[in-house]
Amino acid sequence: MVHCGASLRVLPPGAPQFARSRSTNVRLTGCQRTRMRPLYTLLHYLLIPLILTRMLWRSRAIAAYRQRLPERFGWVRRSDQPIAVWVHAVSVGETLTAVPMVEALLKIHGDGCIWFTTGTPTGSERVIAAFGARVHHSYLPYDLPDAVARFLNRVRPAQVVVMETELWPNLFAALRHRHLHLSIVNARLSPRSFSGYSRLSRFTAGVLGNVDLVAAQSQADADRFRRLGAPRVENVGNLKFDITPPPEQIKSGQHLRQAVGDARPVWAAVSTHDGEEQAALAVHQQLLQSTPDALLILVPRHPQRFDAVDRLLKNARMRHARRSHLQILAALPGDLQVLLGDSLGEMWMYLNAADLAFVGGSLVPVGGHNVMEPVALGKPVLFGPHMHNFQHARDLLLEAGAAIEIQDRASLRLAVADLLQNAQRRTQLAQAADTAAAANRGALARTLRLLNAPNL
Repeated sequence: MVHCGASLRVLPPGAPQFARSRSTNVRLTGCQRTRMRPLYTLLHYLLIPLILTRMLWRSRAIAAYRQRLPERFGWVRRSDQPIAVWVHAVSVGETLTAVPMVEALLKIHGDGCIWFTTGTPTGSERVIAAFGARVHHSYLPYDLPDAVARFLNRVRPAQVVVMETELWPNLFAALRHRHLHLSIVNARLSPRSFSGYSRLSRFTAGVLGNVDLVAAQSQADADRFRRLGAPRVENVGNLKFDITPPPEQIKSGQHLRQAVGDARPVWAAVSTHDGEEQAALAVHQQLLQSTPDALLILVPRHPQRFDAVDRLLKNARMRHARRSHLQILAALPGDLQVLLGDSLGEMWMYLNAADLAFVGGSLVPVGGHNVMEPVALGKPVLFGPHMHNFQHARDLLLEAGAAIEIQDRASLRLAVADLLQNAQRRTQLAQAADTAAAANRGALARTLRLLNAPNL
């Protein structure tokens, strides 16, 4: 799978994915001119054994990686009713962003008329939790001509919507051949990704030439897609600004906070990666020296790392508990120093129980994660210097004085300590963030108008 963010890399479980763009001249001939798609396809076939081996390796931690493998080759159950829209979101972040849009599409088309694919087991779990049997769900097939054809013959969608940065040369070409309308929604393309794709400009233009609509997150994203050759690009705005916290998780967050104690200082480090947990624990150990009742809610990004982070906490001799071991939230030990958020689908609960949040993937060079979730809950948000995947949201919040960008472990410690002691400062940041978010809402309505009137 090739993401907009690297030049051309294969990432299981989806296999190679690319970026695409379209102009009237390039749309039908770009890939043929460069003759790269046949090479891409051959490479993809050759890499399938490696991809499957890596999936089996990952299944040691998450058994779901070795389950439902036929779906990845297009062997899905045939749809017994017309599919109005097929929506694809690779993993958890993209899936959560797509949820409000899919809810709106269900109201338009009815239950059972949406097919939702993901590329990862965690994304799959979020789809099932959010929609149950109201949508058809499967994994995305590998980007192989036979797997793609098999999938499309069984699903028979009328329209296809791909979230954010998923670009697949063979799939997109097959959709064009079948005259199926294809949109990339909430599309983003960082400067780093743009630079990589520019080195393969003809291939990129040929792939993008099969896209009917790119609904970009920002004007900068829209401009980069146009420069790569996308024929129709609209600056729609970021769907993450329209996100609405689930009421049941808001309530769960309130229960968690009551169990912790309303008076205790609580901060969350969420969507963290290797290196960021160590930084958060070091910060928290120093914080405990001056604020001994402080609590850290630590939520790693990937479930396969839950056990490793648990061992890290044990080695640090931190008094901690795992969320998965708590039958009821009220069972939290009173002397708890760290709560390890090793559950799926409870991010809103963790955030709502905290006074502030550090969003990971940003202190290490991953590119950042969704900073709008804490903003939607009125929580001050901190992030590191590596936010290239969320550049627009980062710039918007910093310009509005609505977030704090930290540079390293030391500045994270200072920011957390200051905010936990300064309720007025927390309120100022939260209010500024809410004002900035409110001014940028409306992307969902604009996106739905385009999807329901694709030729406008």
